[in-house]
This record gives sequence, C-alpha cells and structure tokens, in this order.
Amino acid sequence: MAIDFTAAPSPSYIVDEDLLVKNLERLKQLQERTGCKILLAQKAFSMFAFYPLIGRYLSGVASSSLYEARLGREEMDKEVHIYSPAYDEKDFAEILEVSDHIVFNSFSQWARFKDQVKQAPRVIECGMRVNPEYSEVETGLYDPCAPYSRMGVTETNFDPDALEGLDGLHFHTLCEQNSDALEHTLKVVERKFGQYLKGMKWLNFGGGHHITRKDYDLERLERCITSVQEKYYVDVYLEPGEAVALNSGYLVASVLDVFENGMPVAILDTSATCHMPDVLEMPYRPEILDAGKPGERAFTYRLGGPTCLSGDVIGDYSFDQPLKVGNRLVFCDMAIYSMVKNNTFNGIALPSLVKYSEQEGLQTIKTFNYENFKTRLS
Repeated sequence: MAIDFTAAPSPSYIVDEDLLVKNLERLKQLQERTGCKILLAQKAFSMFAFYPLIGRYLSGVASSSLYEARLGREEMDKEVHIYSPAYDEKDFAEILEVSDHIVFNSFSQWARFKDQVKQAPRVIECGMRVNPEYSEVETGLYDPCAPYSRMGVTETNFDPDALEGLDGLHFHTLCEQNSDALEHTLKVVERKFGQYLKGMKWLNFGGGHHITRKDYDLERLERCITSVQEKYYVDVYLEPGEAVALNSGYLVASVLDVFENGMPVAILDTSATCHMPDVLEMPYRPEILDAGKPGERAFTYRLGGPTCLSGDVIGDYSFDQPLKVGNRLVFCDMAIYSMVKNNTFNGIALPSLVKYSEQEGLQTIKTFNYENFKTRLS
C-alpha cells in the first residue's frame, strides 16, 4: 500500500481520504439517480475534520443527541436531523436551535414537545419513529425490533389521531445488511403504516444499509426508493453511517512485549476494550494487514491490550515471521464505530487521529494526552 504506516504515531487511527471519497462518490450517484437524500449517521463516524468534504457529497447529518446535532450544525451546516428514544426538557430549546428535523420515539414525547416546536422561530419538520416488529438482525445487541424494544411505536400503539403536525415517519431495522433485508422490511412497514404516509412529506429508511460494500445490490435499493416515492409522493431519506467510511480507515499499533503462556502472547499499545470496543461487543475479529487466521501462517500469537481487563484480547493471528517488540500491526476497517466509542479506561491514552491522501501524505490531525484523560474526571 502507498501508506507508510511506520511514519504514523502509534497507536493512531488513519482515515484514507481517497477511499472515503470513493464511498462518497457512490452515495452521491445514488442520490442523483433516485432523488433520495443521504445523511451521515454521526454515531458511526464523527471525525469532523472530514465534514466539509462529506458535505460536498451528502445532504447532511443524522444525530442521536444534542451534542451530535450541534457538531453537525457547526462543522457541516447542512440538514441536521435528530432522533432520540427520549428528549430531556433541559436540552430541547437548544435542539430546536440546531435541528431541521426532529424524530420522536413516542406519541407521549410528541405531545410534550409539539407546542415548543410550533413556537420555534424557524420551521422544523417532525416525524415519528415506527417499529415494524420485523428485522433480520442476528446480533441481539443491535436488533431494534426485539421483543420489548424501546425503539419506535408499534402498530398496536400507533395513534392516527395524534398525527397532526407530523411531517414524516422513520424506521430503522438494519445492521450491516444488504438491500434484500430492506425490501423485506419495507413490505411490513407499508402493510402496517403505509396508510399514514399519504399526505406526509417524507419517509426515512434509517441506517444499516451497507451500500458501499462490494456485494451490495444497489439496483434493488434503487427500486425500493423509487417505489416508495412513486406510491406515496414522499421524499426518501437514508442515514447510513458505516457505508460512508466503510473500509477507509486503519488502526496502527505497536508490539510492546512477547512472551509464552501455553501459546505465544503479544501485548500491543492498543486495546480492544478502549480503542475498538465492538471487537468485544459485537463480537468480531478485525483483519490485520499481512496476517492470517490461527495456524494459517508459520507463527500464531494471541494479541492483547495493555489494560488490566483480563478479557482485553483482540484475537489469535498468524504471521510469516516471529513478532518482535516494536513491530507495527495495522488493523483494517477502523474508521467506523471506533473513534466514536473509544474510552480512556485504565488511563490508556486515546490513539492519535491521522488523515491520509495520496496528494498530501500523512497528516496528524489531533493527539491526546494526560489532560484529555484528567478533564473527563474530577
């Protein structure tokens, strides 16, 4: 690869701008072909150094909190959408200042805040999240339609008499999935809630669409979008997060120590629990450049982090050569759900944030130090 990973700080997240643009081009073309609007879901990727670039391709941001909405307004300043399972009264005045769309999770929340929306000095469109009680998500932690879910209004609890003032409906049922799952979900959404779309302005398909994955069925997605637009005369929004920065980032780490305990163990200067928590939460095994599965290559190691958490283990990997202190390891697809979820457990420093492009090379955007750890505490 063109990137000289040995020249980057360790540990550091590196986002390849050229790969990011490749994803954005695909998303922009989808908008142009269908007329849909695509939002960056900031819960997956919030490296705002790239927001001016992303804003040249996408329609705005999707936010899950006041702070995300503020970030989108301050750093991209295009459409700002927000959804939360419940809004706090103390935040709502500021939410009104920075948001263009507000999606509510229940009719009780809508009843509580709708007068404030109407009295706002600017026009704000509002919607209701619905729960079709159908999803194909296999990991329970990420299934918004699981029994007793706190996400969205079910058909049984939907109140047609409370729709006045609402401009659209929102659903989110996908997680890293192809467009066949969306097609199946849409059939259920239409059967349960389609009658309420007539006269509304938009339908938001939520996130979880892996649009920039190589095997993604783009034509099926386009059919889903145009079908809804033509049937209900509404705008269609999508708010992917992963698809924006999929496979565009890396996490560079170094080997701190190597020893034996039934098998070779290597301790790195990066941590699963601190720097890539989805490895433990999902769980999943991230790819490493020039490494294989256990036993696939000559030398197999268990890779772990420097924290005191016993389970801070990234996984078992094999290499062509023995690992030595100082060796660099490069984890792939680390732009998404890594920076936004990392933490300073044990006082472990956060990785630096680095930008790469073929034209400008490596540029360190931000480094973190003791003060970043201390100021979170008191």
